[in-house]
Amino acid sequence: MASEQSALLLRKQLTDLNKNPVEGFSAGPVDDNDIYKWEVVIIGPQDTLYEGGMFKALLTFSKEYPQKPPKMLFTTEMWHPNIEKDGSVCISILHEPGDDKWGYESASERWLPIHTVETIIVSVISMLAEPNDESPANVDAAKMWREHFDDFKKRVSRTVRKSQEEFE
Repeated sequence: MASEQSALLLRKQLTDLNKNPVEGFSAGPVDDNDIYKWEVVIIGPQDTLYEGGMFKALLTFSKEYPQKPPKMLFTTEMWHPNIEKDGSVCISILHEPGDDKWGYESASERWLPIHTVETIIVSVISMLAEPNDESPANVDAAKMWREHFDDFKKRVSRTVRKSQEEFE
């Protein structure tokens, strides 16, 4: 039953995105036969270090969606304090609902069933523009962001160029 509801909800969100595309990204199932695995392409936000980049990611939903958050993994190489070296996105709204056992996040910052594909991706785009270096997933990127910002900018610039080459 839950899987039927989650599939219906994801199909509705896909229809909404197709009817009302949101600037800055595109998203849809990788395969028409699997509504639970989506490919996302995020266009690097204007006036950020990621501007001009074309970043691919996978958004994987469980059958418990929307009670449980999806997982997001960049398949394009990324250098960002809140993206692990393997591409996994670490952002509050993708963390399991409820209180944070470490005390960094309030329950209201974490996953809520009202989130949609659109709100998730818009949050990730916002995260690209404004990294949270207080609780980094990639400690090296966070340290470089804080202590060697020029090197950080150069490294991101290389990832932007590489992402563009993958789309040519």
